[in-house]
Amino acid sequence: MKNVLLTTMLLSLMAIFAGATEEVLFSDDFTGKLADGWSWIREDRSAWRVIEKGLEIHVQPGNLWGGANNAKNVLVRSVPAAKPGELEISVTVSNRPTHQYEQTDLAWYYDDSHMVKLGQELVNGKLCVVMGREESDKTRTLGIKPLETAVVRLRLLINGNHIRGQYRPAGADQWLDAGTGDLPVPSQGKPNISLHCYQGPADTEHWVRFSEFRIVCTSK
Repeated sequence: MKNVLLTTMLLSLMAIFAGATEEVLFSDDFTGKLADGWSWIREDRSAWRVIEKGLEIHVQPGNLWGGANNAKNVLVRSVPAAKPGELEISVTVSNRPTHQYEQTDLAWYYDDSHMVKLGQELVNGKLCVVMGREESDKTRTLGIKPLETAVVRLRLLINGNHIRGQYRPAGADQWLDAGTGDLPVPSQGKPNISLHCYQGPADTEHWVRFSEFRIVCTSK
């Protein structure tokens, strides 16, 4: 937590010197309870909990990638009212996946069929950061990067119709690029921010942890 706060302060100072200003629109450390404004899709109340160190969700079988759309405990909240500048959404995730495509995601989410996700995922036995785009259940991978740590901070940067994904492994000082793309266009509905996990093993109980959630707007 101290490292994240220090990094946030340093980024704020850098933004000031660069002629930019940062405004924290929302934050949630998931200490003791969920902040107001969160809601669940296909909630399984027995499979999530809030502890001192963050929000933990049991990674159950199910999917959101493509047409299955049956993942449980998809957590969402509305995107703050639009302001000039770049919107930054970030969260720290921790998991040790063992099952193919088991994943933990931060997503710009309209509905189960329209989203851009960025997450920690096991792909062919290798731990990775994966960024993907889905529109009308048609999927496209925007980037796959190797990951050496079970703990990683993820962030999505949205500016107009453009979205970038970055990640910072535990212990690292710099953000690394995961991928870029344009936002999907749903037939209706407004965007949300989502935290979710799925493709967990049926015979082993894995609990992923989310912590230090932030929404920041940077303007010049």
